[in-house]
Amino acid sequence: MFFFKYLWSTVKTSYMDNVCEEQVFSNIFKANSKTVFNYIYYKFGNEEKAHDAVQEAFVKLWENCGKVVPEKAKSYLYTVANNLYLNVIKAEKVRLKHAAPTLEHSNESPEFLMEEKEYKAKLDQALNDLPENQRTTFLLNRIDGKKYAEIAEMEGVSVKAIEKRMHLALKSLREQIDGI
Repeated sequence: MFFFKYLWSTVKTSYMDNVCEEQVFSNIFKANSKTVFNYIYYKFGNEEKAHDAVQEAFVKLWENCGKVVPEKAKSYLYTVANNLYLNVIKAEKVRLKHAAPTLEHSNESPEFLMEEKEYKAKLDQALNDLPENQRTTFLLNRIDGKKYAEIAEMEGVSVKAIEKRMHLALKSLREQIDGI
């Protein structure tokens, strides 16, 4: 009797934790859509393409919901989104143009505004000159506040590799931009 109760609880639990369940899928979407979007946005540099890639990744997750366990859904989404990114890069040779939101200035002098504009242009150019993997690592860490371990999981590399990318990115940015 114990064996049948155990078997039933296992079947019941696995049925409830199925990505094909609307509630489970919804929870996965809520928990991961923004971070997957940011990850792809930093790679694409294009908001529209990032939204498309995220949408396509979730469509593929839904289409393959019976094959993906909830614990692996996050990894699956990053892998699919990254593969979509790589296919677009292969086809279009996309370059990132990182655009920070413009801030309204009320009391700044024209000299300050001009220096700020020049600094922003230098920063954008320095970010664009970074290799894609260093740029993505830098932006995920400094803009999104992701820890190295999280970035390593997204990229499918070791934490040491992320540390090295970050070191090289910071070194390159310091060389290109005075006072950073």
